[in-house]
Amino acid sequence: MTSSIARAGDLAQLVGLRHKHFILTLQEGADLQTHRGVLKHDDLIGKPWGSQVFSHMGAPFFLLEPSLGDLLINLPRTTQILYPKDIGFILITMGIKPGQHVMEAGTGSGSMTIALASTVGAEGRVTSYEQRVDMQNLARKNVERVGLASRVTFKLRDIQEGFDEADADAFFLDVPNPYDYIAQVRAAIKPGGFFCTLIPTFNQVEKTLVALRKHKFAFIEVCEILLRYYKPEPSRIRPTDRMVAHTGFLIFARRIEPGADERAKELNEEVGVSIQEGEQ
Repeated sequence: MTSSIARAGDLAQLVGLRHKHFILTLQEGADLQTHRGVLKHDDLIGKPWGSQVFSHMGAPFFLLEPSLGDLLINLPRTTQILYPKDIGFILITMGIKPGQHVMEAGTGSGSMTIALASTVGAEGRVTSYEQRVDMQNLARKNVERVGLASRVTFKLRDIQEGFDEADADAFFLDVPNPYDYIAQVRAAIKPGGFFCTLIPTFNQVEKTLVALRKHKFAFIEVCEILLRYYKPEPSRIRPTDRMVAHTGFLIFARRIEPGADERAKELNEEVGVSIQEGEQ
């Protein structure tokens, strides 16, 4: 259970005018330098979350606990990260829950790693494979920053060689050519386990679908998530000027056992027919 007041070591978010915000780890004796003045950490520690605080220049800020989405969007990164709109849907669709063992390959800056580690809880674990040392080091620092390092095992390897683990509950594959590694992923997850990948183009989707069929995955779904915000002004509600549109195609599938593929194919075809009939 989290505290109702800010404590040393906590991650905090300071939101100022026009929603300009800063995320920091509270440390005794430290300062935050902003263009609207200096805020002393000692003046923030001990205050209730939601308090209004002021810089030495009198600029107002609100002291808040950052959401997981805030943390992910503000991660130090050298590559494109997954957006919260995609991450949330992935977690729900793959049924990620406390106590599970979940795997990923293509750690990147660690945004999905953090989301998975947060969701599996203290009793769960995440195993993350990455090929590049610099990316893994950055991801490790990001995971440590949010206090979830004890839940994550990092491994450095070309995943063409396969994985050490088996019977994982779910696997998220974030590489440009996921279709080349479907056999390795299949060997790492349990029967009925979930698979997901995110890729940006149609030709990648086509190749991945072929590979999933070849390696006995079923209940395959392809979708994309579009997000549009609206201005929260009662007298002039309208869409904001920018929209988070296409970030990638999500492909979901389940591992099935040999011999079950024909029935699974029939089920997929039945679902397709029912959807088409419902659209008419």
